[in-house]
Amino acid sequence: MKQALDPIDRLSEVLFGLIMVLTFTGSLSVYEAGREDVRTMLAGALGCNLAWGIIDAVFYLMGCLADKGRDLATFRAVREAADPEQARRLLADAVPPVIASVLEPAELEAMRLRLLKLPKPPERAGLDKDDARGALGVLLLVFVSTLPVVIPFIVMRNPVPALRVSNAIAVVLLFLTGHAYARQTGHHPVWVGSAMVVLGSILVGITIALGG
Repeated sequence: MKQALDPIDRLSEVLFGLIMVLTFTGSLSVYEAGREDVRTMLAGALGCNLAWGIIDAVFYLMGCLADKGRDLATFRAVREAADPEQARRLLADAVPPVIASVLEPAELEAMRLRLLKLPKPPERAGLDKDDARGALGVLLLVFVSTLPVVIPFIVMRNPVPALRVSNAIAVVLLFLTGHAYARQTGHHPVWVGSAMVVLGSILVGITIALGG
C-alpha cells in the first residue's frame, strides 16, 4: 500500500490546523471571558477546523484526479505517437528534469516499449482507495491538530491559566513541526523550528487583524 500523504504534506496540514485554531484562542479576551465565551470559542475552533478539514480533503481529491488525468494523457500520447522520437520526448518531459538529464535514448526507448505492452488505458482517470485514505488523513490532521491547543480550556475552569498552557502547547507544536520540516528538507532543525514559531505567530496575528 502506497503512502497516501508524504511527510511534507502531513506537516503542512498540521501547521494549517494549528494556525486556524490559534486564531480563535488568540482572539479570546481571557480576563473578561466567562464560561459561555470559552464554550463559544471552543465550538468555533473545532467547527471551523472540521469544516476546513473537509474542504481541504475535497481539494486533495481534486488534486489527485488532476494528477491522474495528466499521467493518463501522457500514457495515451506515448502509446499513440506515430514517431518513436516524439514518444521519447513525451517520456522525458514527464519525469523530473534532473532524471531526464541522465536518461539515455536507449533507456527512454526501453520505457516506451514497456508502455506499449501494457493494457489499453481507461477512457478517464478515477479515484481509488489510496486517494480516499489520503483525503481522510488530510481531514484528520487538520482537525486533530486542534485538540492539544483547546484541551486546556476544556479541563481548566479559569481561562487565564488555560490560555497560558494552550499557548505553551502551541509553541511546542509549532517548534516540533518546524523541526520535522527541517529534517525532511535538510536544514538546521533548531533554527527552522524556532523560525516556525515566529512565522506561525506572525500568520496568526495577521489573520486575527484581518478578521479571520
